[in-house]
Amino acid sequence: MKDISALLDEPETTIAVVGATNDPSKYGNVIYRDLRRKGYKVFPVNRTSSEIEGDQAWPALGALPEKPTIVNIVVPPESTIEVLDECLSLGLTNVWLQPGAESPEIISWLQENEFNYVASACIMIQSRFTE
Repeated sequence: MKDISALLDEPETTIAVVGATNDPSKYGNVIYRDLRRKGYKVFPVNRTSSEIEGDQAWPALGALPEKPTIVNIVVPPESTIEVLDECLSLGLTNVWLQPGAESPEIISWLQENEFNYVASACIMIQSRFTE
């Protein structure tokens, strides 16, 4: 499997941010804006909002217009497993769990299901910087 951090350097990489929000005090908003500003093609996923930061949002990963390269998860652990179940059913195995989205049980589940994942690291720190 390819290192997910290396995928961030590829120009065709797309990222779904599950837990994207319009609340600027939440990481789901900060991360979405940061990745978009850095030039990534980013899909905001939010069950209750149809628009994030003026961009169309999708209620679930299965509703996205294309399969993302990386699924970035910015939700609490109790919701993370639901997102991972959807990832598994869609064949999306490159996942990035933001700090706070993981738990020991979730890490075990990822390993058992042979996911390619990053946990406990912020995607904003690892992603490219563009001017």
